[in-house]
Amino acid sequence: MTSSSTAEGRVLYEVDPDRRIATITLNNPSQRNSYNAAMRDGIARYLDEVAADDDITVVLLRGAEGVFSTGADMNNAYGWYGERPATNGDRPAKSRPSQRRRLTVDRKSFGFYHNFMGFPKVTVGEISGYALGGGFEMALMTDISVIARDAKIGMPAARFLGPALGSLHMFFHRLGPVLARRMLLTGDIIEAGTLEHLGVFTETCDSAAVTARARYWAEKAAKMPADGVVIAKEAFRMVEQSQAYQGEEVASYLFHAYGTNLQFSPGEFNFVKTRAEHGTKEAFRLRDAHFHVPEPDLG
Repeated sequence: MTSSSTAEGRVLYEVDPDRRIATITLNNPSQRNSYNAAMRDGIARYLDEVAADDDITVVLLRGAEGVFSTGADMNNAYGWYGERPATNGDRPAKSRPSQRRRLTVDRKSFGFYHNFMGFPKVTVGEISGYALGGGFEMALMTDISVIARDAKIGMPAARFLGPALGSLHMFFHRLGPVLARRMLLTGDIIEAGTLEHLGVFTETCDSAAVTARARYWAEKAAKMPADGVVIAKEAFRMVEQSQAYQGEEVASYLFHAYGTNLQFSPGEFNFVKTRAEHGTKEAFRLRDAHFHVPEPDLG
C-alpha cells in the first residue's frame, strides 16, 4: 500500500496494488470537502497517474469524514477567474472578469470534468453527507456510485448563477429531463433516498454502509481484465458522445461563462454582492431565506 498527498494535504492518494485500486480522497472536512483550483488540479494529477498505471484498474473517489463534496469553494466566488494585474504598484483591481477571461478559465475548468467523465479506468464514487455543485456532478460522472440515503444532493449555485451551469447534457442524460429541470430551475437540495426508485445511482444504502459497499464495488470491478475495461470505457464514451453528449464539450463551459456574468434586477438575490457586504456564512443564510417558499397548506 502506498500513499501520498497534494494541495497542502487536502487531496490524499493511496494505491492498493494487490487489489488494483487507487483511492483519491478530498480532505478538506472543515469546509465540507469543497475544493479550490489547486485541489482540483491535485485530483487531476492523481487521475493522470492512475490513467498511466497499467497495474491499476479502478479509482475510488471519496471525501474525508463522511462528506463527499460541496463543490467549488464559494468563499472564493469569482476568484477562480483571478484579478486584474496591478498597475504602478497598486493593489490588484477588483472588477467583473471579462467574458474572454471567463471563457478561457472555464474551458480549462471543464476540461477536468470532461476528463473525469470519459476516464479510461473504472471510477467508483463513495458518496455520503453532501454532494453539491461540482461534487454532485462528479458523483453523477462515476461509473459506479454508492450513495447514502440521507446524502444531500443538488446544484444550489443555480440560485445565484442561474440554471444554465454545469454539464447540462449529463444532467438530462443521467437524471432525465423532468428531474433535471426541477433541480436546476429551483436549486433545490434533496435527499438521495427520494431518487432511489429512479436508479440514478448504482446503489443507495444507509450511511453507515457506504464505505464498505463502495469498496465492495471497487474490488468487484477490479477483477475485470484491465485491457477489456479500458476498451469498454472508450466504447462507452463513443456511444454516449453520439447519443447524449454531442456538443457538450463546448456547451458546458460556454453556458457557465455566460452564467457567471448575470445582470441582477432589483429584488433578485446577488450572492457575490451579498457575500462582499455580509460575509460568506451570512450570504448563505440570506440566500436560503430569499429562496424559501413555504409549502401550501392543503388541509
